[in-house]
Amino acid sequence: MKFTLSVGFCPVDHYLPLAMAGDASGWNAVSVPDGLFYFTQSSPYPYSADGHRFWPSDTPFLDPFAVVAAMGAVTQRIAFYTNVLKLPVRHPLLVAKAATSASALTKGRFGLGVGLSPWKEDFDVLGEDWRSRGPRSAEMVEIIRGISRGGRFEHEGEHYTIPSMEISPAAVDPFPIYFGGLVDAVFQRAARLGDGYIWWENAKSGLADFPAIVAALRDYLAANERKADGFEIKAFPSSTKVDDLRRLADAGMTDLIVMPWYFYAGDPNDLGFRIDCVRRFAEDHFALFG
Repeated sequence: MKFTLSVGFCPVDHYLPLAMAGDASGWNAVSVPDGLFYFTQSSPYPYSADGHRFWPSDTPFLDPFAVVAAMGAVTQRIAFYTNVLKLPVRHPLLVAKAATSASALTKGRFGLGVGLSPWKEDFDVLGEDWRSRGPRSAEMVEIIRGISRGGRFEHEGEHYTIPSMEISPAAVDPFPIYFGGLVDAVFQRAARLGDGYIWWENAKSGLADFPAIVAALRDYLAANERKADGFEIKAFPSSTKVDDLRRLADAGMTDLIVMPWYFYAGDPNDLGFRIDCVRRFAEDHFALFG
């Protein structure tokens, strides 16, 4: 079992101290969110019961690649991944450039978690097509993987044409790519193209739904003649009950993503309390899962 420290919705000055605390306490990774813009007239948020976002417009969302590079500079062993990058609102070559740079600056401690933005406005203001976002994301992953390996690369696809070119630096090692999303098409893409899948508990997908998602992923892996061993299944539950976390592990979770300051009594917005909870969670929970 792996353990990931989520630093979503944190104040700007919390990122580096939390990463350092996780590095010192034996956490495997830090997951970094991606937030672009906050629109006055926005589409409903699909992962809440009432369609409203649960964060205010002034919540700071730093560019995830910049955050990863900064955290990598003050840590030694802990890994980082985006959870999740809004992929199809960007161009794949620019994502590849940012990802290979993050890989180089962290000496290979980087993973790319990708998903789809739930807001059409993101696509409109950035000049990307909303309707093709799913198929484009799959083609984008193929481009990002191909050019990030180093050497000459070219691509002729349904949505993108890439002339012969190369990128430098290439990735230190091929970085893992994880898919996030709750529809069957995402499960299929993850099994066909990904190194893992990221699930999170929300109004549309509860703890009881997780085993069926794992089963679907394993079926699609088998259909693509891929082994389930080595395919990561990351889960970000809202529950803080140990029995719930164990059920997720029994169902196939390989990486538990948590904000540990919600497991203990105290001020969850205080940096000192958060750092203490990072250490306490490692001491209290890591051994429970073996």
